[in-house]
Amino acid sequence: MKVFLTVIVVYFIAVNLWGLILMRIDKKRAERNFWRVSEFGLFIPAFFGGTIGCILGMHIFHHKTRHLKFTVGMPVVLAIQIAIIIGVVFFSPYSITFM
Repeated sequence: MKVFLTVIVVYFIAVNLWGLILMRIDKKRAERNFWRVSEFGLFIPAFFGGTIGCILGMHIFHHKTRHLKFTVGMPVVLAIQIAIIIGVVFFSPYSITFM
């Protein structure tokens, strides 16, 4: 069980870093008028659990903070992910016991 939780933690750190770095890359490309990451491409890390990294990237780099799709969409994705985690942890027959 300890190895499983370690893998989960490492996964979430990696996917959140991916989202944060992708926001930085797209911001720099926007400033230099280079080829950009698509909006869907910016949501991909969020769909895989990197929503917090994407939201942090939006605010740290001041990127996509005026776009309703991102200012509302990212928190909605995060809320859905939290609801899924709560459902799995507390209501699933395979729920994790903390005792």
